Amino acid sequence: MGKLTVHALRAVLVLVLGGTLFVQVLMIWMVISGNDPEDGSLPLTPMRLIAVAGLVTVQVAGVCVWRLVTMVRRGTVFSPAAFRYVDVIIGAIVAAALVWFTVTAVNAPGQRDDPGVTLIMAGVGVAILGVALIVLVLRMLLAQAVARDVEATHLRAELDEVI
Repeated sequence: MGKLTVHALRAVLVLVLGGTLFVQVLMIWMVISGNDPEDGSLPLTPMRLIAVAGLVTVQVAGVCVWRLVTMVRRGTVFSPAAFRYVDVIIGAIVAAALVWFTVTAVNAPGQRDDPGVTLIMAGVGVAILGVALIVLVLRMLLAQAVARDVEATHLRAELDEVI
């Protein structure tokens, strides 16, 4: 991975993490203060709390991606330590899907006239779970690469003994 790619990815991660943190603080402030700056009414607390939980999943995944990029730059990504971060990313994606299904369930009663919206939202939740499955497949590829790396190291050691 080139330096430009690493810097670009880290810049995006900083923007995403900073933006989600800003939105979280704003939402928590609105819930605590008990009023909405837009119209002065009481906030929709359940949806705001659900949104804060959803943003946490994005932040957790972002931090883990940052750690994996650091491991790539150091050349240590093909190690068992990388699995911990990939597993947390998978968990964060599954949690995001569960948060989305919760949003769908909370929103469903308001969509009685147009149940298609609820079906579309449920479909988005299934798509989020699909992303978790894709990352799981990538984890399996990482496991194979780690196994090959260990095997290659062992074969190099044997070759060094022979020479």
